[in-house]
Amino acid sequence: MTAGSPGPVDDSDDKGGLRAALGGLTTRGRSFLAAGVAAAVCAFVLGQGDLLRVGLLLAVLPLVCVTVLYRTRYRVVGSRRLSPSRVPAGAEARVHLRMDNVSRLHTGLLMLQDRVPYVLGPRPRFVLDRVEPGGVREVSYRVRSDLRGRYPLGPLQLQLSDPFGMCELTRSFSAYDTLVVVPRTEPLPPLRLAGEASGYGDGRQRSLALAGEDDIIPRGYRHGDDLRRVHWRSTARHGELMVRREEQPQRAGCTVLLDTRRIAYQGGGPGSAFEWAVSGAASALVHMLERGFAVRLLTDEGSAAPGGDTDGFPGSVHESAESAGLIMDALAVVGHSDGGGLSRAHDVLRGGDEGLLVAFFGDLDEEQTAVAARMRQRSRGAVAFVLDSGDWTRDGRTAAPAAGSERLRLLREAGWTALPVPPGAELARLWQQAGQEGPGVRSSAAGTTTGFSGGRS
Repeated sequence: MTAGSPGPVDDSDDKGGLRAALGGLTTRGRSFLAAGVAAAVCAFVLGQGDLLRVGLLLAVLPLVCVTVLYRTRYRVVGSRRLSPSRVPAGAEARVHLRMDNVSRLHTGLLMLQDRVPYVLGPRPRFVLDRVEPGGVREVSYRVRSDLRGRYPLGPLQLQLSDPFGMCELTRSFSAYDTLVVVPRTEPLPPLRLAGEASGYGDGRQRSLALAGEDDIIPRGYRHGDDLRRVHWRSTARHGELMVRREEQPQRAGCTVLLDTRRIAYQGGGPGSAFEWAVSGAASALVHMLERGFAVRLLTDEGSAAPGGDTDGFPGSVHESAESAGLIMDALAVVGHSDGGGLSRAHDVLRGGDEGLLVAFFGDLDEEQTAVAARMRQRSRGAVAFVLDSGDWTRDGRTAAPAAGSERLRLLREAGWTALPVPPGAELARLWQQAGQEGPGVRSSAAGTTTGFSGGRS
């Protein structure tokens, strides 16, 4: 039997020869073989010819079944299709399996089995009747995981047995597929930024497109410039060809900071504080992308998710969907870091104007609260969701209420809109509260506002 995935192949897994085929003897086949050998030995010792014939029959039958299965040359093509290949935690995906018999022989009874990780559910098994030459069989099964991650599916295995059940041979396909389970996302209310007539993200800052943001005056003509952009007044003034600057829309930026420090969280599992923070970061990223922001995911280690340019932000609107997928893939496998502080993230944020900053913090001591407070200096607007993991574990190690209030006060004095996250909180409600409490932070550029608005300062 030859197996292939997704197309037919000429090689099979029969390279082990008859020795490997003999390894496929079932308990019944081994019993027959042992009984036959024992009967033959007894017949030789006792001189019983009839018993010898019975022993030979018992011993030969499983060997004949092995030979027939070994010599049977089926060419079966298998393929797998995931629908969809990326699902949120707790959602189901369907796996479609297709088997094509591309040989000129009818297959025997086939058992189809796919290997899946234990967390996705039991291993699916299907029994397929004889498949005619050129015939197709399709089956499907569902997988589901409450834990985010990347899970390999495969290899697909076919098991062929003889009519007497003496031998079973297993052949494996070579192809694997990967199911990506991303964090759950929650729809968030579209809070309007101050100074914008519609939902935030619709407004655009203006930047200089021709020679970069530093090109604030008409520049000299360069080879390849369009002559229709020659600025004649500046040309007459400077005595050389000068071209006009042009403006293009630039997307507002948003950085989502995820605190992944191991020491900042207690407990584990789908209902833990860390998983809430990961899900909250995913919800904020998707929400801001849907409203036209260029987004960046940043961790406490100072690393950004793939999908952006050198500054970590996507380069154009057309890249939003692809960037969202890459960021969600990164969040699917993000884990705890061994770092003890937020200094690396602070170093990245102080490199320039970061626009809007949305942070999800775990437990903060006095030193890390001070570091987080300084992050606000380079952002036009900043919102912090602070989780006390002791409250989430309910194991008696909860920090004193005074300490939690003090760290929130320090963040608010630094300009953060800081909100505590109680166990099982809904991010949509906290997001709405942040929009009501957060001040609109107006930049020096006229008409440009990037903070939350609609509430008191």
